Order: sequence, then C-alpha cells, then structure tokens
Amino acid sequence: MDFSSQVVLVTGASRGIGRAVARQFAEHGARVAVHYNSNREAAEETLRSLKGDGHLVVQADLADASAVEGMVATVIEAMGGLQVLVNNAAIYEDHAVAQVDYAAWNAAWMHTLQTNLMGAANATYCAARHMMKHGGGRIVNVSSRGAFRGEPDAPAYAASKAGLNAMGQSLARALGADNVFITTVAPGWVETDMAMAHLEGPKGDEIRAQSPLNRVATPDEVAYTVVFLASAGAAFLTGAVVDINGASYLRT
Repeated sequence: MDFSSQVVLVTGASRGIGRAVARQFAEHGARVAVHYNSNREAAEETLRSLKGDGHLVVQADLADASAVEGMVATVIEAMGGLQVLVNNAAIYEDHAVAQVDYAAWNAAWMHTLQTNLMGAANATYCAARHMMKHGGGRIVNVSSRGAFRGEPDAPAYAASKAGLNAMGQSLARALGADNVFITTVAPGWVETDMAMAHLEGPKGDEIRAQSPLNRVATPDEVAYTVVFLASAGAAFLTGAVVDINGASYLRT
C-alpha cells in the first residue's frame, strides 16, 4: 500500500485508534493532517511520532458545522489537496434512561449526534466536494459494534454509529461514479486509553472472553484495516461495513 503524494485527514487523531491510523498512513508515505478538538498537546505528540515530514495539526469542534468546513479548507489549502478522509473522532456519554433526567437525556443525544454523526457528515460533504473535482478519493468511517449490538447505557452513541453506517452506504452509491469510495469499519472493544478503565476493572476478563481470542483489538489492528480500505486496490469494497471484533459479535 503506497500513499506517497497523498494527503490524509484523520479526525480524532490525538490518541487511540486515530493516532494509530495517522502513524500507519505516514509509514506508507502519506502526509497526514492530525485533527484534535481540545488536547493540542496530545495531537502534537502524534505529530512528532509520524514518519516523514509535511504533516499538519488542525483543530476543530466537530459539533460546529462552520469549524468543520474551516478544518477541511485549511487542510486543502495548506497541504495542496485531500485524497483520504478518516472520520474517526467520536464521543461516548453514559445516559441510561433509568438514571438521567429529561434534560440530561436530551443534552446527551444532541451532543452525541452533533459530534459523531453530523460532524462526520459535514466533514464528508466538504471532503467529497473537493474529491469530486480532483479525480476522486477515499473516505473511511470508524463506526462501532454497538451500532448492531446496542449500547444500553449510551443509546445515542449506538444510534450515531448506526447512522454513520447508513450514511456511508448511501454516499457510496451516490459518489461511486465520481471515484469517491466510502467504507466503514465497526470495531468492538479496543485497547485504548478510553477503554482501559473497563478493561482493567472487574469486568475486564468478561470483556476479553467475549472473543474466542480472549482479548480485545489493538489500535494498530483497526488502523491496518482502515489503511487497507483507503488503498487503491480496495475500490470495489465501497459501501462495505467491516467488523473488527474478534468474533465477539456476529451479525447476519
């Protein structure tokens, strides 16, 4: 897989899956735009870890449509184009229906959908409009096993990821003739900073035992699939949703 001369924008690249994705694209020759929302220090750490040069750090609150538009425009102007977008950034907020009041319920839904779904939709729109005029491109969305299995304590998160799946498939059909190819990965549990409290807690063994491999995915395993889906040889996978969950959940 060769991404030399290609520009890749990875949202939520300051840590976890996003950082691993940024690193692997850089290892394959890409120039990477590292997006972050609030933790610039972590984004700079990702930047320093990237192989090669010509990379960029860019900030945006994905819940702000104008900020998303500005982010994509900044990347295109500063880096000379955009060939790959990875919609990785997302938030997860507990809001179990039996445990929160109506105001908290509404706030969680609004914030989650605006960030996870509308943020990705707006980034996709801005990137796709550029790609359509410049020979095409690749968009890879990072969804979740929760879109299929459900998230009882965070239903807005599951709904946002289910929406991301549907959006990707819809736009794969809409944009295929323009050589803009859209795919999605749906990880289960991944060994990230956000997950460590659960993985190191009393339910850690139970979580790992959900897979016959008796472990969870590493960020690099998810990143490898993302990079493959963005590669030239994967065009006919457009519209696909690829599970990365170690057979912990099988859908039909």
